[in-house]
Amino acid sequence: MASSLTDFAISLDHNTSLPLYRQLYEGLRRKILAGKLFPGQRVPSTRTLSHHLGISRNTVAQSYAQLLSEGYFQTIVGSGTFVCQQLPDDLSNDTASNSTKQPEQQFRSLSTYGSSLAEFNPFTPPEPEAFINFRYGRPALNEFPLAIWRQLLSRYCRSNYDILDYNSDLLGYKPLREAIATHLERSRSVKCHPDQIIIVSGSQQALDLVARLFIDRGDAVAIEDPGYLGARQAFSAQGATLHPVSVDDSGIVVENLSGLANALVKLVYVTPSHQFPTGAVLSLSRRLDLLAWAQKSGALIIEDDYDSEYRYGEHPIPALQELDCNNTVLYIGTFSKVLFPALRVGYLVVPADLVQVFCHAKWLIDRQSPLLEQYVLADFITEGHLDRHIRRMRNLYDQRRQILVRSIKQHLHENAVIMGENAGIHIMIQLNTSLSDDAVLHCAAQAGVGLTSASPYYLDNAGQGQFILGYAELNEQQIEEGVYRLAQALTLDSTLPAYQSRYQSSNLLA
Repeated sequence: MASSLTDFAISLDHNTSLPLYRQLYEGLRRKILAGKLFPGQRVPSTRTLSHHLGISRNTVAQSYAQLLSEGYFQTIVGSGTFVCQQLPDDLSNDTASNSTKQPEQQFRSLSTYGSSLAEFNPFTPPEPEAFINFRYGRPALNEFPLAIWRQLLSRYCRSNYDILDYNSDLLGYKPLREAIATHLERSRSVKCHPDQIIIVSGSQQALDLVARLFIDRGDAVAIEDPGYLGARQAFSAQGATLHPVSVDDSGIVVENLSGLANALVKLVYVTPSHQFPTGAVLSLSRRLDLLAWAQKSGALIIEDDYDSEYRYGEHPIPALQELDCNNTVLYIGTFSKVLFPALRVGYLVVPADLVQVFCHAKWLIDRQSPLLEQYVLADFITEGHLDRHIRRMRNLYDQRRQILVRSIKQHLHENAVIMGENAGIHIMIQLNTSLSDDAVLHCAAQAGVGLTSASPYYLDNAGQGQFILGYAELNEQQIEEGVYRLAQALTLDSTLPAYQSRYQSSNLLA
């Protein structure tokens, strides 16, 4: 049955405490129960409805996922999403006289999990074709010691046939786990035995494993707001009910967790050493409060320590796990930011009593992470190459960070507030401008500068005027030129001058 967008028009109140996704869910559900939306009626795509209602696509997707899980919507593979044909008998009878009978459709029924993913939109920050792109999340790949890595690869590729076989150790290559345990104790004060470490294919697989093992549909999960979308989407895909908890200059506001007492929170996801994306560091008092809250409530804490190796002007802050005396923390780490993203090796540190169940879940997913990379990485760590690389990159990133901060203050003045400047490989800024985020991105792109809006990392698309600037990949001249161009673009709103670059192109691209 053809649909009109007016059929799906829902009045949303941006000034109420009820989240927008919940308002949209309730509005669509009422329309179905009232017979205003008919069984078999096609549902607009999340992109179309989000544009029509002026809200984020993630908000619409979250509402659709709830309606799918409760049986109000159904997904037909290859056709789209529809109001469910199998509505309750009394509702079907009430609406039969008002609907046109549809031809029978052959379709394969997805599982609840599959249905929740039908309109899933893996968020990837847009990659503008910019001359200078402040994209975040990537290290300076051209600084990686490729020659050393190549030598280590050759060591195992010449005649070692063991790398071609299955690894009988479900936890992962033991020498690598031993090397990681030593590295974590020395650099992050993490307390663990090598047999508590599970090698995974990056932090995203670790999050997926945690979600599969601990979340049943409807379980409450607390997340930082703003926060990492990969975690939010992993939990939502398992049917979790998400409870956003605000973040300030001292990290997640732990006292707000007490207000979720009726929700029976099962997991809380945090990035305490370098909150993503704001860069806030969770204070010691809040760390202790969070651990006390977890012990009292029975919840588990997921600590995502994604780029804590890079802290400037002071020593790296010990991990939250170091303070945990009650086995409430699941600690996740990765080598994507420290070495290179294609490595796809991460690790999960879990309490001893949970090791076996995690091993079994990992075995069902992929048996093992690639073995050759584990052999090479173990030697890379034990022979001291990792520590030397981190020290060198910390100095390099610190120089680039200082250039970025100085350039922002010089060219944007009081029009930009800098957040999270003392750690990681990105910063976040709050721009003082009347322009919308889309207008800022357009102006920047016209000036040859790529930015990322922080808005998608907030539930309900908050965080207007906030932008993420990664600097690891850019040299000092590119950073200065990029901020200079951005300042000119924003000063003149959408009227851009003919730019006279302050550097030769060859220098910018060096």
